[in-house]
Amino acid sequence: MASFYSIIVVINIFHIFLLLYVSSIQGNTDVGFSINLIRKTFPQRSRGLSAMSETPQSPVGANLGHYLMELSIGTPPFKIYGIADTGSDLTWTQCVPCNNCYNQLNPMFDPTKSSSYTTISCDSNLCHLLETGVCSPQKQCNYTYAYASASITQGVLAQETVTLSSTAGTSVLLKGVVFGCGHDNKGGFNDHEMGIIGLGGGPASFVSQMGHSFGGKRFSQCLVPFHTDVSVYSRMSFGKGSEVSGEGVVSTPLVAKDDKTPYFVTLLGISVGNTYLHYNGSSDNVVEKGNMFLDSGTPPTILPTQLYDRVVAEVKNQVAMEPTVDDPDLGSQLCYGTKHNLRGPMLIFHFEGANVTLEPIQTLISAKDGVFCLGFTNTSSDVGIYGNFAQSNYLIGFDLEAQVVSFKPLDCTKNA
Repeated sequence: MASFYSIIVVINIFHIFLLLYVSSIQGNTDVGFSINLIRKTFPQRSRGLSAMSETPQSPVGANLGHYLMELSIGTPPFKIYGIADTGSDLTWTQCVPCNNCYNQLNPMFDPTKSSSYTTISCDSNLCHLLETGVCSPQKQCNYTYAYASASITQGVLAQETVTLSSTAGTSVLLKGVVFGCGHDNKGGFNDHEMGIIGLGGGPASFVSQMGHSFGGKRFSQCLVPFHTDVSVYSRMSFGKGSEVSGEGVVSTPLVAKDDKTPYFVTLLGISVGNTYLHYNGSSDNVVEKGNMFLDSGTPPTILPTQLYDRVVAEVKNQVAMEPTVDDPDLGSQLCYGTKHNLRGPMLIFHFEGANVTLEPIQTLISAKDGVFCLGFTNTSSDVGIYGNFAQSNYLIGFDLEAQVVSFKPLDCTKNA
């Protein structure tokens, strides 16, 4: 879920794209870009293990265009399944009582049943990490967190113990994690989603809070392809031991900006087959640093219109089929009707210092029966998004301390 304000103009296009393939499965999902309207820095408060001999991990699986990450909160541990979102910082879950909330299949977290649950007082510096934090009559810090898709969570800002599994088969704990206990949550969430796990780069994110306790502010993910059976999952790894290394690894530097949440990188251009398309249309034009960011909460890749139009034209030129037209379900997306997996060109994203090759399974998405669509859309912004379709089947490492993102091609369905 993107948290960069300038991409709000593409929300309607994204709605068409997501509604198309969600309706081909079943259920409701969050079909908009999220925009974090309420971020503010705060001192790190992470506490937990002082030394790690094993790498903390969490299962993550595909669910209607998003990826659900499993972790446990509270004492005793209570499992939640939240959207793994590198585009936002706040971690929150639906909590009892929840009178104005979306439907959820699993039980909701009841803070009264956890011995480690602690609310944050109005006098605490932590209450000011959200600009909309207000004081309740009970002197508790209430929060509001809004998303551009019209989704919103409201509740109590609190601290809890988070429990993760590990490579050694043991449980690892992180105490005092700041999270949102949502009592009023609305939007396009489906009934499997119990909240959001904020994995952005800002100081309020889960990654930043766990950093020193787990051996460093870094993590890696391996997302299974869209339409992978829900019983198949991969793992996210955190801290020491989550580094991406070995044969085939390429890395690109992160670009620091005022907004610390998104993972900004620099895209130089895209190759469609053997045809290279410069980001700005000509090698004479200087490419602005940090013109893309990686967002696991946004399915399609979002490109500036001038680049998107050239990519679409070149894909059309290289696919030996006529595109599907006059289908009201498809909107303006580039789609092809076929009963078999569509054979399309390989695409290479030329990031600064890293060429990332995408196969058709990562770019041509089965939108409905017998129809495959290019998993891209466009924006009037100069900043694009590298979405989760394209991120699948790559082990991707985010190292906030070394300020790099690394890519290693991998069959993520075998990364359990």
